[in-house]
Amino acid sequence: MTGNAETITYEDHETDPGAADAFGERMVDLLNSGALSLMLSVGHRTGLFDTMSDMPPATSAQIAEKAGLDERYVREWLGAMTVGAIVENNAERGTYYLPPEHAASLCRQSPTDNMAVFAQYIPLLGAVEDDIVHCFKHGGGVPYERFGRFHDVMAEDSGQSVVPALETHILPLVPGLTKRLEQGIDVLDVGCGRGRALNRLAKLFPRSRFTGYDLSEDAIRYASQEARALGNNNTAFKVFDASRLELADKPGPYHLITTFDAVHDQRDPLSVLRGIRKALADDGVYLAQDIKGSSHHHGDRDHPIGPLLYTISCMHCMTVSLAQDGEGLGAMWGREKALEYFRTAGFRSIKVRELDHDFQNYWYVCHP
Repeated sequence: MTGNAETITYEDHETDPGAADAFGERMVDLLNSGALSLMLSVGHRTGLFDTMSDMPPATSAQIAEKAGLDERYVREWLGAMTVGAIVENNAERGTYYLPPEHAASLCRQSPTDNMAVFAQYIPLLGAVEDDIVHCFKHGGGVPYERFGRFHDVMAEDSGQSVVPALETHILPLVPGLTKRLEQGIDVLDVGCGRGRALNRLAKLFPRSRFTGYDLSEDAIRYASQEARALGNNNTAFKVFDASRLELADKPGPYHLITTFDAVHDQRDPLSVLRGIRKALADDGVYLAQDIKGSSHHHGDRDHPIGPLLYTISCMHCMTVSLAQDGEGLGAMWGREKALEYFRTAGFRSIKVRELDHDFQNYWYVCHP
């Protein structure tokens, strides 16, 4: 080397054997937990947890018969559940038992606490690992259509986290909103997915009118079918790119616009927010649910499900945006950046609210 180039040297550090052993043990725990997540997803999808929650201690054959499943697979699954301390196994009697304390977090009859729903994200994201690795090497993104069951899982997720809390916790975040819905207003849900939340609101408030936008034709078809099944004649679901809302001549006015965990994975989030502002009536309110987090990695170190959320962000939320040549904000864009974007989009009054039962989300109440 010539000239005044600076030479960089690195200080050698001795390895701490205790720290190395402890980290190795943590890695083993992570591998075991990841494997159990797959089995939790299988148990949820096959209904095994629901079946066992109503049964006394039983053999694998009895459990398989009641669940209508193949005994050999059930037996091997029970092995994973036994060594993972999910079910209890009586070796002498050859029986297996799901304690009610465990069933409370694993069964559909406890919909607001069913953690097995979230376990489905692990195999869902694992299915696109090859695509993600390709993107690491070549850039770009993985499009929505590569995520086979994503709308299924998101609908189930929303069905136990958002929908049950609409009346009791979410609508009261905006004073007077429930009364306005009862009297009749126009509502738009951007990125509605399968429309679980919007169809619930439509059923609760028949005098109001509800519109849902989403990019997915399959999701819109499902939402429309559910609306017909519920007799919701006050709903309209449309396949629509929300980033085009800003360009529409007359996009509203809507008195309430909602986004449930839908802004950060858009191709152009700021354009979507500007469109929402344009479509909002002067006396309207925009209610946005988005992931609770910081815009700085170090600020999320103590987040109870930080690793899960960053993984979902990397392997879905960020990449589906990049697949559209979008910004790729990712789920963990954080409160600071969210407030910046809301203000840039034209919202002057923004309140950040939290719900006691919800450690995963911020609720942004935005007024023009």
